[in-house]
Amino acid sequence: MKYKLLGRSGLRVSELCLGAMTFGEELGTGASEAVSRQIYDRYRAAGGNCVDTANIYTMGTSERMLGDFIRPEREHIVVASKYSMTTDALDPNSSGNHRKNMVQALEASLRRLGTDYVDVFWVHGWDQMTRVDEVMRGLDDMVRAGKVLHLGASNMPAWLISQANTLAAERNMTPFTALQLHYNLVERSIEADFFDLAAAQDMALTAWSPLAGGLLTGKFNRDAGEKASADARLNKAAYGPAMLAEHRLSIAEGLTELARTIGCEPSQLALAWLLHRPANSVIPILGARTLEQFEKNLGCLELQLNQTQVEELDALNPPPPVYPASLFGTDFYQQMMHGEKRIG
Repeated sequence: MKYKLLGRSGLRVSELCLGAMTFGEELGTGASEAVSRQIYDRYRAAGGNCVDTANIYTMGTSERMLGDFIRPEREHIVVASKYSMTTDALDPNSSGNHRKNMVQALEASLRRLGTDYVDVFWVHGWDQMTRVDEVMRGLDDMVRAGKVLHLGASNMPAWLISQANTLAAERNMTPFTALQLHYNLVERSIEADFFDLAAAQDMALTAWSPLAGGLLTGKFNRDAGEKASADARLNKAAYGPAMLAEHRLSIAEGLTELARTIGCEPSQLALAWLLHRPANSVIPILGARTLEQFEKNLGCLELQLNQTQVEELDALNPPPPVYPASLFGTDFYQQMMHGEKRIG
């Protein structure tokens, strides 16, 4: 396992992050404590040091299990957790980005994790209500109290994250140093804004659902058999019919064919593609429900893709040009902006 700096910070994190969303069986789709422990131990044996969880994962069981797993080696583990999503549908203040939920959620997470601090504390999503100055002031207070070391933003618009970091810089507060976004071979919309944002503000970019909810494992192809059809129905129920839309199935089948020519699993190739994104800037968050799944997916670390292979994968689902970037590349725009005396 190789290591990277977490954005502008000096924190070293492994190139694959372990996702603990599957730790626990409360929702009927996760792993038992014994299996979760096996997955954690295998990740550590491979050299991984960063584990991502959240206060809502398996109703708190994920954090409790992870706390037990890391206890003998807490100082060696980069622990990331999140707040924002509701923990009590009947309590209007048990969700959102505001300071009350922030404080209550962090304190509860620390108790479940059995630790005095988290290495990364994520805003799990934008509540579309709380002022950004309240969010950044509250988060900075957590950092100054020593309960949080670094901050991350997930499921927030690029403009809002940029505003938050600008405010933090102006007021000498702690900025976001990492992004956690939905990104994989079938969901590439973040490339329009977030890659440039991450580069401009020196933030790490972590990818949740790197296998598109299992779509990129090869088991949901139209000819994959009865078991896959049953799994596909479950996936459709969980993610909605768009997850198994025709164009997504075509991308998955193209991935499977390329994996066959290379001699690897589709899931390994999908993860390797993420590891080969521009400047090797993406950290996939890898979860699994079985040790066999996890072991198989770790094989992505052995794949070294050449430029032709990366281009073939890119061509499976090229993101459409979006305005205004689509305008900047036209000769008409360049002529209107610079005339005949262009620079460069």
